[in-house]
Amino acid sequence: MSRKLNFDGMSVDEMWRLHEEISRVLSVRLTSERRELENRLAQLRRENEIRRSAQSETSPAKLQSTKRKYPRVFPKYRNPREPSETWSGRGKQPRWLAAALNSGHTIEEFLISDANTNNSRGRVRQSH
Repeated sequence: MSRKLNFDGMSVDEMWRLHEEISRVLSVRLTSERRELENRLAQLRRENEIRRSAQSETSPAKLQSTKRKYPRVFPKYRNPREPSETWSGRGKQPRWLAAALNSGHTIEEFLISDANTNNSRGRVRQSH
C-alpha cells in the first residue's frame, strides 16, 4: 500500500480509472464516518435530555433560585419619546441620551421621578 505511483508513466485512461476508484473509496468512507458521527451526536443528545430531565425533577427550586452577583440596578433616566428606553446611569450613555445632551438638554430633564423610591428597596447605608 505504501508504493509510490509514477504518474508521469501513466496514461490518461489509467489515471482516470485511478481517480474513479479513489472517488468511490472516499465516498464509502465519508458516508461511513458521517453515519458514525450522526449516531454519536444522537447519543449525546439523548444523554443531555436525560440529564436535563433528571435536574428538573430533582431540584426545580435550585434552578429558579439563582442569585445575582450584584444587586439589581434600577433605571434613573427615561427617554420621554420612547418610555421603554431607560438607563441606570452606569456604563456607556445610550444614543438617545447623548443626542439629547448634545442638542442642549440637561441630564436632569430625563430623571425618573420615582427613582428615589426604587433606591429605597436596595441596601441601606448606616452612618456611624
